Amino acid sequence: MNFTRNNRVIFVALGFVAFVNSILPLSTISAQAEPILVFAAASLKETLEEAGKSFTTDTGTEVKFSFAASSALTKQIKAGAPADLFASADLKWMDYLEEKKQIRAETRKNLIGNRLVIIAPQTSALKSLDLTENAFAKTLGDGKLATGEVNSVPAGIYAKSALQNLSLWKLVEPKLAQADNVRGALAFVARNEAPLGIVYETDARVEPQVKIIARFPADSHAPIIYPFAVTAQSKNPEAERFFNYLASSAAKAIFEKAGFIVLAQ
Repeated sequence: MNFTRNNRVIFVALGFVAFVNSILPLSTISAQAEPILVFAAASLKETLEEAGKSFTTDTGTEVKFSFAASSALTKQIKAGAPADLFASADLKWMDYLEEKKQIRAETRKNLIGNRLVIIAPQTSALKSLDLTENAFAKTLGDGKLATGEVNSVPAGIYAKSALQNLSLWKLVEPKLAQADNVRGALAFVARNEAPLGIVYETDARVEPQVKIIARFPADSHAPIIYPFAVTAQSKNPEAERFFNYLASSAAKAIFEKAGFIVLAQ
């Protein structure tokens, strides 16, 4: 086939257009922001997932999560896990990472708080529980008191402190069922494997198989505070954007709906 000069020009032009169209999807993909990876305390699961979906809808940037005990996540970040953002259920583990220069200290904020409660299975006849030795002894019997591991998991640390301050520790210590995180303790009670559990109020609110039968006085333990920070190793510019979103009025509404206490910034 013979082409005139004009035909050759048209042919080359069409070929260029086809080439551009063939690489355009790749260009679009490469221009998209990398997903943000958030390491967060187990008690934040539903709330942060809702906030993440809202953020993705607004920005197009995907947010991925890894939920576990704050202590376990701290160790993973210290070992080099690729987290962009860390949300702890207490100050201790965030302090540790700041000391090790594993977070960007200038981004650190105490965003929310929580309350410590005692739960029972929904099927239990109990409607309330006095915070006395007699009441605990009668209710527990040969059963277990479920909570987080008392030396590392924040919920367990708060629980131990509260029980000690109320002179209940010696009675319940031999009866503890200690879980790897607060959601593990919640599951023990939800499955009716323990007659009592100590968890955060927000945990109890997401599990229909349990009910709150008592609340610990606020002064019986240290304030339950959740600090958030961008990790030192994060190279994702969207991480700080999501962090700022979590401090916004939109996220405040999500936290308050779940029962968290939004702290003044």
